[in-house]
Amino acid sequence: MKVIIIDDEPLARGIVKEYLQSYPDVDLAAECADGFEGIKAIQQHQPDLIFLDIQMPKINGFEMLELIENPPAVIFTTAFDEFAIKAFESNAVDYLLKPFSKERFEKAIQKYLQHSTNTSTQQVIEAAASSPLQQNRIVVKDSNKIKIIPVNKIHFLEAADDYVKIITAEGSFLKKRTMNFFEQSLGAYHFVRIHRSYLVNTQLITRIDVYEKDSHLLLLTTGEKLPVSKAGYVKLKEALGI
Repeated sequence: MKVIIIDDEPLARGIVKEYLQSYPDVDLAAECADGFEGIKAIQQHQPDLIFLDIQMPKINGFEMLELIENPPAVIFTTAFDEFAIKAFESNAVDYLLKPFSKERFEKAIQKYLQHSTNTSTQQVIEAAASSPLQQNRIVVKDSNKIKIIPVNKIHFLEAADDYVKIITAEGSFLKKRTMNFFEQSLGAYHFVRIHRSYLVNTQLITRIDVYEKDSHLLLLTTGEKLPVSKAGYVKLKEALGI
């Protein structure tokens, strides 16, 4: 069984490493101090299981998982409490709240061995992404780089097959999500679904023009023009209070 530990605290990594010594069949492929290192190690070693902290510098554990195409099974090792438990208590292999004993660690390992599957990891990501803690920024891969986009820097989002295109002043970036997901998660940040294919930052709206029967054209302060459907216009008027 190939394992990777990802935690920014050396002491925490050391404890997991020490507990793993009781398992001769475990191959500790890598130890990583942040999510960037974690992504590289997972791509290189293709582990069966990772021990993952949530609160880390640069990108957190959930954001790291989002950037991995086929994430492995996860046991969280974290001091993160209420939200984390709600997000993955029924989906993750297990979670270990720091500080944890060797007995609790062994229980998590046995749970993994009995239910060794990574299908639940995607459910963990979905649950975590819907938290307000995850919504004020979007993390994307841009070629071989990782880009952190603050939500208030987004002009609009556009549907692009299985992806959503995120448009900013710096350019456009693709995220493997649905428009429905972003419509729900960004509603609190003044984003409105104006069309089946467009979600706009209402803070940038400068004008709404009649375009054709039952449709309108939206002009942003950035100069961009977006179509507004009949249903989208209803949502827009409600959001703007007009």
